Amino acid sequence: MIIEIDFQSDEAIYMQLRNQIIMGIATSALQEGDTLPSVRQLADDIGINMHTVNKAYSVLRQEGFVTIDRRRGAIVSLDVDKTRALAEMKQSLRVVLARASCKNVTRQEVHGLVDEIFSEWEQEE
Repeated sequence: MIIEIDFQSDEAIYMQLRNQIIMGIATSALQEGDTLPSVRQLADDIGINMHTVNKAYSVLRQEGFVTIDRRRGAIVSLDVDKTRALAEMKQSLRVVLARASCKNVTRQEVHGLVDEIFSEWEQEE
């Protein structure tokens, strides 16, 4: 999996890294049990601070996408608590949909985008 960071983006680098790892899991580029690069290795590969990678890995651990093992490092280990996942997604969607509403995006347009994204993932499988 190739990680690309947009250093010109307003989005924090650790969040870009987190989001790309989640996308890697969603598209099956990363599988349950895969070991992520060490903090030092990934920081060197991307050209970012080790603390930034550490923060991304910590957020992924808190969100149930990875476990941290002192010997093996960060390992893709999905917390399949669907109830919690749906509650977290609902909270995130509230903000995204509020922003969309402010820009006059319709319900039908949102549904179309959701269908488009799921179709992209299904094609990659």
